[in-house]
Amino acid sequence: MDYDMTEGSIIPKLLRFVLPVFLGNVFQQFYNMVDTIIVGRYVSAKALAAVGSTGTIMFLILGFATGLTGGFTVITSQAYGAGDERKVRHSVANGIILSIFVTIVMTAVSLLSMKPLLRLMNTPEDIFQDAYTYISIICVGCAVSIFYNLFTSYLRSVGNSQVPLYFLIFSACLNIVLDLAFTVGMRKGVAGAAWATVISQGAAALLTFLYIYMKIPLLRPLKTDWYLDKGESRKQMQVGVPMALQFAITASGTMIMQTSINLFGSTAISAFTAASKVQNLFTQGIVSMGVSMTTYAGQNYGAQKIRRIREGVFKAMLILAAYSVAAAAAEILFLPQFSRLFFAGDVDMAAMLKWEYPYIYVSVAFFIPLCMIFINRNTMQGCGYSLLPMLCGVVELAARFIMAYISMAKHSYALAVAGDAAAWVAAGIFSMFSFFHVIRRIEKKLGEPVRNKEAEIDRHGV
Repeated sequence: MDYDMTEGSIIPKLLRFVLPVFLGNVFQQFYNMVDTIIVGRYVSAKALAAVGSTGTIMFLILGFATGLTGGFTVITSQAYGAGDERKVRHSVANGIILSIFVTIVMTAVSLLSMKPLLRLMNTPEDIFQDAYTYISIICVGCAVSIFYNLFTSYLRSVGNSQVPLYFLIFSACLNIVLDLAFTVGMRKGVAGAAWATVISQGAAALLTFLYIYMKIPLLRPLKTDWYLDKGESRKQMQVGVPMALQFAITASGTMIMQTSINLFGSTAISAFTAASKVQNLFTQGIVSMGVSMTTYAGQNYGAQKIRRIREGVFKAMLILAAYSVAAAAAEILFLPQFSRLFFAGDVDMAAMLKWEYPYIYVSVAFFIPLCMIFINRNTMQGCGYSLLPMLCGVVELAARFIMAYISMAKHSYALAVAGDAAAWVAAGIFSMFSFFHVIRRIEKKLGEPVRNKEAEIDRHGV
């Protein structure tokens, strides 16, 4: 089941594609929240702080994997838009081979660097061992995360955003069952929560692979496709590495922000962890539209419908502007109820909310620049342009570093939690100018063929 986004009315096309992605991302957030909720309620608030303190490191590792594999599949999306089935199949095979090498390197590097990294981030001693235990197990499971993201990205590259949702729902439910079994039933603490995450995501990766193999012949390489092509590998790495670095740079910024928050102790870390999980849940509409724009732009770029890309960016912003207002209001209104999920009944919630609300208030005020980042950056990536999106991450990193440095110098929690907002404003503006530069460059590069093709489209009323 594939989905052509190069024809038809843009807003219905985007909404139909983005809805399963959004639901999948919401389930992914619940999937990630389960560990912290169960650990916080059934182990201790300090265990919650330990898991929460590793969140930015997980984002670094998993974000790098997501960016790299997503970059590999941009070539697949473009080949699909151009109607080149042979190139689609070979890009799949080539991406899988490259991902095997990436898995080996990432697992080894992440395990070797974990203790020094936790020390560098000012992780408090009373939660250090639990934090190290949890993140080490996540590192061991790098392979399942890489291949789950690779296979779901292949499905989305041909417009199939529904099947990944079904497998993610299954995986999220399995994660809850395993979390309760390992953490509550077997009393394995944070280690049980980590193993539950790895096993359930491994199940999702296996199911996605089996579905592609049995149901999507277009994405099933033939024997003649299984070789590592130098030119194809270079193209995939040219897109994938900058996308991965962009995630890594953004994650580095959030790690710097976490470092400044860690100075305020385990109680502040626990509260910030809960607030950030709630925040991540409500921003999934923005993230999902970004994912959708990668596929939308990739297919239309392959079909040389550049004006349609411009229109898609504008209409995606209209959709997200409305979403941002609703999400901000709901997040502020329901924060106490969501936050209560993370803590046992004897925890003073008023004390926790005192740390949570400053972060939420300042963040929701700047959702629009965040929308600009995801739409502009992912559109450029879908067109095969990776340098400027990566530099967008550098801008985010610089803004977070400045805010973290000032907050540590002033010992100000308010400045520490303003790091996200500062990063979104700076990178949002940068992404907007970058997109205009890229789209003009594409129009100049393709020139007359684009104008002729789009004129032909208009004559046929598409």
